[in-house]
Amino acid sequence: MVKKILIANRGEIAVRIMRACREMNIATVAVYSDADRAALHVRVADEAIHIGASSPRESYLNIEKIIDAAKKTNADAVHPGYGFLAENAEFAQAVNDAGLVFIGPSPFSIRAMGDKAEARTRMIANGVPVVPGFQDADDDASLENAARKIGFPVLIKAAAGGGGKAMRVVNDAHDFLEALASARREALNAFGDARVILEKYVANARHIEFQILADKFGNTIHLFERECSIQRRHQKIIEETPSPLLDEDLRERMGNAAVAAARAMNYENAGTIEFIVDPDTREFYFLEMNTRLQVEHPITELTTGLDIVQWQIRIANGEELAVNSEPLPVSGNQSSVISLQSPVSAHQRGHAIECRIYAEDPSNNFLPSTGRVLDLELPNMPSVRADSGIATGDEASAFYDPLLVKLIAHAETRDAAIAKMQNALREFVLLGVTTNVEFLQAVLEHETFREGKATTRFVEEIGDWRLETGDWRLETGDWRLETRDWRLETALIAAAVVELLEKKVSDVPVSSANDPYSPWRTNGAFRVGGGAASG
Repeated sequence: MVKKILIANRGEIAVRIMRACREMNIATVAVYSDADRAALHVRVADEAIHIGASSPRESYLNIEKIIDAAKKTNADAVHPGYGFLAENAEFAQAVNDAGLVFIGPSPFSIRAMGDKAEARTRMIANGVPVVPGFQDADDDASLENAARKIGFPVLIKAAAGGGGKAMRVVNDAHDFLEALASARREALNAFGDARVILEKYVANARHIEFQILADKFGNTIHLFERECSIQRRHQKIIEETPSPLLDEDLRERMGNAAVAAARAMNYENAGTIEFIVDPDTREFYFLEMNTRLQVEHPITELTTGLDIVQWQIRIANGEELAVNSEPLPVSGNQSSVISLQSPVSAHQRGHAIECRIYAEDPSNNFLPSTGRVLDLELPNMPSVRADSGIATGDEASAFYDPLLVKLIAHAETRDAAIAKMQNALREFVLLGVTTNVEFLQAVLEHETFREGKATTRFVEEIGDWRLETGDWRLETGDWRLETRDWRLETALIAAAVVELLEKKVSDVPVSSANDPYSPWRTNGAFRVGGGAASG
């Protein structure tokens, strides 16, 4: 049985996994780069170990360093989180070869389904509908010829990645090679693999995915769908479940296809089958399978009562989803069960919405924002969950994804969940770094979103969101306007004090500290309010 897990990731997902482990009495090990020496996930973990420089290729993408860290800390298992090496078959194999448990699918499944090119080929072979595209070669000339045959616009996608990274929509043949080179560079930096595939770009589509759980005994179930159509630059911003588009017939057809896709690969652990849906014809097409935990998994957890991270660990430990065909209870409601006899695998209660809070400026083409978080106050209200990778005083770094916090709201109806999320966003305070909070409020107020009709082009089509939706603060009132001045003033004073104290610490000669155990004895080891980072 797994007793200690090294989390090969950072930010909010590392903290999320650590909290699941704590409830299971499993010790955790954090890994960190130079930029993350004082990061929240380092402080939350039971142990922490340094693995390299700030660049992901020298730390979070370095397989040898992570395996070495797991051995040095006597970890039993490795959880990859999402992003970085989460869908890297070589990493999963290296973990297994080191005698450790990889909390995720087999290297074979990751290679077969995590690789977008091979996944398309396998889905075609198993009769799952796919978007017209090309995955048979990777040289520039073949890709350019294929794009012309498919017809523009086409979508360039990283073969080894996900999360909206290294994706480019190309509307004209003259722009193809430049976009291809750009996508390759981003794919290499994010995933260590520059290969790409092509797909016909389907405009005005809905992006809907199904959560899969599968154990080592052949039991494969789905936990319903998540609507992920609100995106910017192909990266999700707002997700919800149930989808306002699906009726029971379409949900059943898509759920059957998702389970069939996973079973065709003898898939184990948690995964997600992603589809696009034409809202006019109600036809759906396989996009890809994410062979890992998804960013948006919390909305499924709130509507089913299941802890997906804990089930990842339990499956890796060899547990069955159902013992002797007995149904698996959904927490808190003994009349609601997961049935392994039906592709409809759990009872959903209510509606859940997730908003991703990024360090970015929506008024400046969503460009990332960096800096120190001077003040962070998370909403505290019933049925609202905040998954955060930062705390007051932390840095929003330019080296990594700008996702800072996820807010998740659950209510009995969609309208009530939207209202609860709006209140949560109004109570959310983050000073020192520009975020997309006001943009999220604008989306929640928009008539198209309210009617459940938003497509993947929603953000692109609304243009200047501030003009289209009006200023929600003027209509609702913004209590933060009254309090922000003193909060900002206090935060700035605190930041100045911290900076001054850190400077004084660096000015103190090591020899001037008489106490050999004093934190002042080691230059730079002392951090106000946080202590020394372990490692």
